[in-house]
Parts: sequence; structure tokens; C-alpha cells
Amino acid sequence: MSSEKTAVAAGVPPPVAKKPYPFWLGGVAASIAGAITHPLDLTKVRLQVTGEKHMINEIKKTVQTYGIRGLYDGLTGTLLRQMTYSMMRFAAYDQVKGLMHKEAGPPPAWKMGVAGSIAGGIAGTLGNPAELMMVRMQADRAKPPAQRYNYRNSVQGLYRMAVDEGIASWFRGVGPNALRSVLMNASQLGAYDWFKSQLQRFMQDGPALHFLASFGAGTFATTVCSPADVLKSRIMNASNNEGVAQVLRTGLAKDGPLFLFKGWTPAWIRLTPTTILIFLTLEQLKAGVDRYRKAGGTLL
Repeated sequence: MSSEKTAVAAGVPPPVAKKPYPFWLGGVAASIAGAITHPLDLTKVRLQVTGEKHMINEIKKTVQTYGIRGLYDGLTGTLLRQMTYSMMRFAAYDQVKGLMHKEAGPPPAWKMGVAGSIAGGIAGTLGNPAELMMVRMQADRAKPPAQRYNYRNSVQGLYRMAVDEGIASWFRGVGPNALRSVLMNASQLGAYDWFKSQLQRFMQDGPALHFLASFGAGTFATTVCSPADVLKSRIMNASNNEGVAQVLRTGLAKDGPLFLFKGWTPAWIRLTPTTILIFLTLEQLKAGVDRYRKAGGTLL
């Protein structure tokens, strides 16, 4: 007999299923984190596409040439990406995880990984246009003037791409981007939930636990995603139609296997604080929704 039927037989009403959180909370949390860490993400992309080896040198070059505002090139692309790709991945992850695990307690690690992979595949495919626009806008000023796209903002950039290159260009690099998204969400979302469940054995749920769980998830995700991230950036930023195989051959011939981890340090410096900011913000947003509902609010 199920626990629900047992409770009813004993005269105790079954527990009421908790109302799910708004699907857009993950997108809002990711947008806040993305805006704060945008300069590091921009620097990571420029390291990947220019061959510059030193993060500090690239940051200095940007500031000396364009001022502090230059560190925020492509910010509209980042925000568009967070409110499409990130919103979809968090929403899909919660849905898939809920469908896969209906038992009491946290799901096992493999279910978290599978749920993250499925969510990543969906978000990485549907969110490819915004991802591509973010990469192009961030890398633009690192290129010679004659090769720049000079998009005014992300929406105008997508329109320009559709007119100049066709709608199909929105999905350039969708293969490595979807692969990276699968790896990212399995290793970030799944790892965060896993670290959180393990830490709850020794710590109370709260900001300190959320910080440690997200720190572990960010480090793990950076390492797992680096190869796909490098390939994605190079393909999306190419002015020709180079595919994965050609980019891989060129990179291996020029720099050896370690080219797949080029930009790991700025990627870690960017992704780990971003992961921490996302989950700390998301947990606080969820706590705020809980307080609002407890006070009688019905809109969320």
C-alpha cells in the first residue's frame, strides 16, 4: 500500500504537492549572473578566437582600446541568451527530473545527469541563435575592422544574419553547441543537485551550502565542457563554413590536443562565479516566492 493510501486509511490527509516555481526564475537568475560576469565571458571568447594566451593581457588590450565600456561589448546578446537558452534549460531540467523521479528523497546521480542532458539538448538546440549572436558580438572587436559584423544589438544582429546569410545561419554550430549544452547541464545542474544532496548530510540548507555546491558544480562543468566550448566558439565565429572536423584538424595541427582547453582559466574564473551567482540568486528567488505564497499571494 502506498504512503498516500496509508495516510488516508489512518485518517490523515495526504500531503499536498508543492506548486512548482515559475518557469522563468532560472532565466532571471542567469541574466543577473551573466550581466555581472560578462567581462570575463567576453575575454574567454576572445582568447579562444584570437590565439592570445594571457587573460590579463586581453583585458588590458580591451580597456586600452575601447575603455571600460568595451568589457561590456555584446551585453544584449548575453541577456537574450540567458532569457532563452538558460530559461529553457532550467525549466526543462525541473520538468524532466520530476517525470523521472517520483519517489521520496533526492534522485540518484544518474537521473540528475540524464535530466540535465535532456534539458541541455533541448535548450542548446532551440537557443542556438541567441548563443551564436552572443559569441559574434563578444568576439567582434578582436577581429580586423574589415571582418567585423558591427551589429548594433542582438535583435538587429539576428535580422542582419537572416537577410545576409539566410535563416539557416542561425543554426550554424548547432551540433557542438548542443553537445556543449548537454555536457554543461549534465555537469552543472546535475552536479549542483548532487553536491547539494551530499552536503545536506553535514550542513543545514542555506547560503553556505548553496555556495559550496555551486563551487563544485562550476569547477566540474568547466573541465567537462571546455573542448566543446572551444569548438563551438571557433565554428560560430568563422566567416566561412568550416565544420567540426576541419576546425579540429586545424587546432590539433597548430596547437596540439591542449588547444581544446584553451581559455580554461578564464572559463573557470567566469563559469564558477557565474554558477555560484546563478544558484545563490535562484535559491533566493525561490525563497522569495515561498514567502510571497505564504503571505497569501497567488500570482506566482
